[in-house]
Parts: sequence; structure tokens; C-alpha cells
Amino acid sequence: MTSRADSRAIPGTKYGRWAVVTGASDGIGRAFAGRLAEAGFNLVIAARREKILEHLAEDLASRHHIDVRPVACDLATPEGAALLETSTAELDVGLLVASAGFGTSGPFLAAELRSELEMIDVNCRAVAQLVFTFGNRFVRRGGGGLVLLSSLVAFQGVPRAANYAATKAYVQTFAEGLREELKGQGVEVLAVAPGPVRSGFGERANMRMGRAQTPAQVASGALRALGKRGTVRPGFLAQFLELALKPLPRWGRVRMMGVVMSGMTRHQPHPVSLTRGAP
Repeated sequence: MTSRADSRAIPGTKYGRWAVVTGASDGIGRAFAGRLAEAGFNLVIAARREKILEHLAEDLASRHHIDVRPVACDLATPEGAALLETSTAELDVGLLVASAGFGTSGPFLAAELRSELEMIDVNCRAVAQLVFTFGNRFVRRGGGGLVLLSSLVAFQGVPRAANYAATKAYVQTFAEGLREELKGQGVEVLAVAPGPVRSGFGERANMRMGRAQTPAQVASGALRALGKRGTVRPGFLAQFLELALKPLPRWGRVRMMGVVMSGMTRHQPHPVSLTRGAP
């Protein structure tokens, strides 16, 4: 359950009556949907898996007495993001949580190119498309919030997750620039950069993690930071890892992350493992 402090951190008048959460069927996206429902927002939840979305919508609506609209869409395609836009056209949406995404592990040159390009579509192109759509709506309504999912891996290259880290570097840089562009227009932009998270992500990407945060910790920490900071590393683990890496030069951080990724992927019987996630 969320705390009262979480709810107070999300004033509904500024962010509208409705929030849109992508990647809501699992992990961090699902945790965001739960926290926002507890805070009293009506929700549009988006993911590919229609049945899971419908069950989640029914559960959130009945427990929190809110309206919840599930939108089954594939954000790997421009049509998926466009469907989310048209499905929310008449709603007073003031908050977008773009948490859909998936990751990879293994050497890039041994990967399946089609899947790697699809990851760029979901993690980068869809984010840009949704931010353009909802960001313009928020400016017109005089306020809103954009929450974009970055990562600890966004701040340096990461061997054995090179393309995934690059997609998160795009999100981090995009959020930082947008925050300055939208300053003074009532639109808050937050980059959320967690460390390892205990969700289905690691299993789907075939990575074995030791210590990890929970999705609830990430969502709660992010919502507390919205409107106060430009980047948040929610939870003790993310902050500890940041402090451990910060003194190193960039090349040193790259090598250190390579050691970390080697540990997470040493169980792999083949040189690459690549699996689509659940946006």
C-alpha cells in the first residue's frame, strides 16, 4: 500500500483526473498503476496482453472506486502509440508514465537484429511519439507530468547489454532536455533511473540478479520526486550503486558494468540471450 505522503505528492488538480501508464501489465508499470489508483487517479493502462490488462483494470476499479480503461496495443509499432492517443482524446489526461520497455543480454553482434531494432522502437521511438502527443496536450491544458523510465545503465556503456543501455541513455538525455524546454509551461519531466529491479524483466532478458529493488519501491520513490527533481534514483540500492560508480572515469564505469553484466549472464549456455518483454 502507498503512504499518505505518496498521495500528497501527486496533486490531482495539476495532473488532471486521468493518468496514462504504459507497460502496466507487469513489473514497474503495474506498480505505478497501483500507486496512482491509490492516489485517486482514473487510469488508462496500456500493454500488449489484453486479458491481463482487463483483469487488472477490473481489480483496480473495484478496489479503489475509480475508472480504468485498458488499451491493448503494441508500442513496437507507430499504430500502437496512435491507438493510445485516440483512446484518450476526450479525457483530461495530465500525467503520462512511459514505463513500457524490454531488455537484452549478450554480445550485440551475436544477437537477432530484428529484436534489437524492435527494442529501439519500444524503448525510444514510442517514448518520443507519446511524449510529443501528451506533452503538447499538457502544454495546452496548462500543466501535467511526464515520467520516463531511464536506468542505472543509462550513464555509461554496458558490455553485454550495449543496445539496451543505449536505449536508456536516449531516454535519460531526452528527459533532461525536455525538462528545460518545458520549464515555465507547467509540465514536469522526471527521469526515473532504478538499479536492478525484482520483476519479470531479468527472467525475460535471461539475467540473474542478486540484490534488487521491488517495483513498488521504484514507483513510490518516483512519484514522491515528481515536480521536485529532474532525475531520481529510487531506493537505497540505486543510490548505493550510483555512489560506487561515480568516482570512476567513464571508461572505468564501462569496465565495471561489464564485470557486473558478466556475472548476471555467466549462466547462459549460448553467447546471446534475447527476449521480448511485456510492454
